[in-house]
Amino acid sequence: MRKLMLISVLLIGAWVSVNNPYSSTYVTGLKSEIIPASGNGNSLLSEIEKKAKDYEVEPSNARLDPVWKAIPGYNGLSVDVDKSFAKMKKSGEFNPEKLVYKQIQPDVHLRDLPPSAIYKGHPEKPMVSFIINVAWGNEYLSGMLATLKEHNVSASFFLEGRWVKNNPGMAKIIAEAGHEIGNHSFTHPNMKQLSAPEINEEIKRTNDVIEAVTGVQTRWFAPPSGYYKEEVVKIAAAHKLGTVMWSVDTIDWQKPTPEKLLSRVMGKVHNGAMILMHPTESTANSLDQLITLIKEKDLQIGTVSDMLSENRIMSKKMKE
Repeated sequence: MRKLMLISVLLIGAWVSVNNPYSSTYVTGLKSEIIPASGNGNSLLSEIEKKAKDYEVEPSNARLDPVWKAIPGYNGLSVDVDKSFAKMKKSGEFNPEKLVYKQIQPDVHLRDLPPSAIYKGHPEKPMVSFIINVAWGNEYLSGMLATLKEHNVSASFFLEGRWVKNNPGMAKIIAEAGHEIGNHSFTHPNMKQLSAPEINEEIKRTNDVIEAVTGVQTRWFAPPSGYYKEEVVKIAAAHKLGTVMWSVDTIDWQKPTPEKLLSRVMGKVHNGAMILMHPTESTANSLDQLITLIKEKDLQIGTVSDMLSENRIMSKKMKE
């Protein structure tokens, strides 16, 4: 009997604690603080999920072009719903400027394509790259390096192996300044006229001397004077090197005035441009203004590896 009375008291106490107004208010408050896991219970979250598709960008696969040869892929974009909701929940209103994105890789990459020369980056990527071929012109290198440093620009220096052997100190300075180092053959021959063993030797000797002097393992090969045949590209690929050319030429070896060089480049510059130059007086005297003009067109300047990567150029807002 006493046990039955005790159970009754406990049941009555439990009923009172659950149904009193203070408990009801507390539970209601807890419910209001819970962020729903899906869009069904929250209109803002539901709106973000519904509109996300309108702001997504499909990734672009790497491909072979009949004119421009290998074209790299470019990442697409999808909306990060949770992070976007976190940025908008304070106002409670949908704001496309507060959408947060994540990058989506394409299905086909440069590495999936047959070995082929690369003349430019993806046409939607607002970036250009300076390809600086070095086999001579030491007197202008220090000034060019100083200008690049002043503008916080990294370039790709393609070094002739023989030049590296004779100028190890300068080669180290270029590498230590954070610039990309590429292979430009050992003796600057016409690669189109060489046999397979000779092609292999030119590329291998240059890789070896660059690594011995700078510690860098190269990723890219630039044929001297742009002369190559498919065999050159395939042998470079066997050394794990991509073959790069250019889409904009300063023709600085003709000693143009700075005005002419600037007009020539800026008249042809485009998304994904690979701009060929050498350590010449014309380029050294034009480089500062050239960088300024390119940046004014909202184009970033990066290394060949930066530009040929699939990484999408994103504003700070899109990533936060």
